[in-house]
Amino acid sequence: MKHLKTILLATAVCIGSISFSQAQSKVAHINTQELISAMPEMKSAKSEIEALGKTYQQDFQALGTEYQNTAKQYDAEAATKTTEENNKRMVELQEKQQRIQQFQVDAQKDLQKKEMDLLQPITEKAKTAILKVARAQGFDYVLDSSVGVTILADGKNLLDDVKKELGI
Repeated sequence: MKHLKTILLATAVCIGSISFSQAQSKVAHINTQELISAMPEMKSAKSEIEALGKTYQQDFQALGTEYQNTAKQYDAEAATKTTEENNKRMVELQEKQQRIQQFQVDAQKDLQKKEMDLLQPITEKAKTAILKVARAQGFDYVLDSSVGVTILADGKNLLDDVKKELGI
């Protein structure tokens, strides 16, 4: 009778621990920043954004040089011009300066929009691959280790598997 109770207790403990271990979620982690930066699409997107940025920088510098040259010319001619003409020139210079500032704001907005347009399909592709690999390996949760999330050391790192899925 004592042995039967011991066997029943051991069986109950085994069944309980098996049920508990099956109820626990499987967790993996991945550094999405590293994954996305390794994707070939990201490299071409970066070069496209850099090229656009350089174009805007050159245009900005040309506007600045034009402004400075005009300002020097107006300063040199100020003594030979009337007060009314000098005032018109000062207003013209202020308008040029405002156009330069507006150009800078518009260029920054355009660069950000271009970056978002280029990165959105890349991040979607990465997310799809992560989900595919995680589901295939039976993971319930995948944590992004690139955003400073503390992760368990035992969790599986999916980076290599996802890279293989993407052919990187």
